[in-house]
Amino acid sequence: MKLATLKNGTRDGQLVVVSRDLSWAVSAQEIVPTMQLALEQWDVCEPRLQELYEVLNRGRAEGAFAFDPRQALAPLPRAYQFVDASAFLNHGNIMERAFNLSINVPEGVPILIQRQGDDFRGPCEDYEFPREADNCDFEGELAAITADVPMGASASEAQQCIRLFALFNDVSMRGHLARELSMGFGFIQAKPASAFAPVAVTPDELGAAWKDGRVQLDLKVSRNGEWFGNPNGREMDFSFGQLLSHLAYNRRLGAGTMLGTGTFSNRDHKNVGSSCLAERRALEVIEFGQPSTPFIEYGERLRFEMLDEQGASLFGAIDQRFVRPQE
Repeated sequence: MKLATLKNGTRDGQLVVVSRDLSWAVSAQEIVPTMQLALEQWDVCEPRLQELYEVLNRGRAEGAFAFDPRQALAPLPRAYQFVDASAFLNHGNIMERAFNLSINVPEGVPILIQRQGDDFRGPCEDYEFPREADNCDFEGELAAITADVPMGASASEAQQCIRLFALFNDVSMRGHLARELSMGFGFIQAKPASAFAPVAVTPDELGAAWKDGRVQLDLKVSRNGEWFGNPNGREMDFSFGQLLSHLAYNRRLGAGTMLGTGTFSNRDHKNVGSSCLAERRALEVIEFGQPSTPFIEYGERLRFEMLDEQGASLFGAIDQRFVRPQE
């Protein structure tokens, strides 16, 4: 099943069911008005939403209309809890090697950080940022969105609580990152709002690519129409279940909790590229002694997309420009 949230003048928008080919949508208002409420009442809502999805895919949904991603908010426009991981250890290894870093992380312990969940951006919304000197970067990631997860859930138990997956660009301002890391707490100015693809999907939509707690598909990234990378999710060093279990060790996770993978990163980077500028710049330092790829400048356009095993777009695309703040 595929779900999206359309603009309706409110912060939480209107939940709609979207056809598998992303061409059509139909309001879910008579079942549940918002994504957050659907997640909180999933056992009741999901069978009715699934039935509506099947009718829509057969072309028989009353009130169906053409789906326009430009009218979409983030699938879950705001989250009570958003936590990001660094589940691809290859990325950290590259950064450590390039910049002679020493990160003391116990073996087998995932890196997680609390993030802001009150201002997610839509897929086609221009992204304003204050200064080019902030060194604007992007990170292609997937997020799992959960139902309630009980405290102390095992990896397998926690994984069963995943209800949806979403594709997002975890925007980073590298000019602030080193300073905030050195202060010993978390990121604030280094990590502004994230931007999401228009559609969230249930795990069954992934087919055989949902395996071992990982989404084993390429995440395609382009910059100004040129290929930047297509790393695959199979190389996550921690599964979604392991990450959620670690997070839930001593706390309950509420319905609508969102957990990101961290930037997709593969060992075969020479062939598959990267999903963030910092990694490419680090690889340039390793090979040439200094970086040459610039950070984002005003007017640039980024696109993120993931295709299923049949070559069809799973989540729709993030396709947005980065621009000066409007005065």
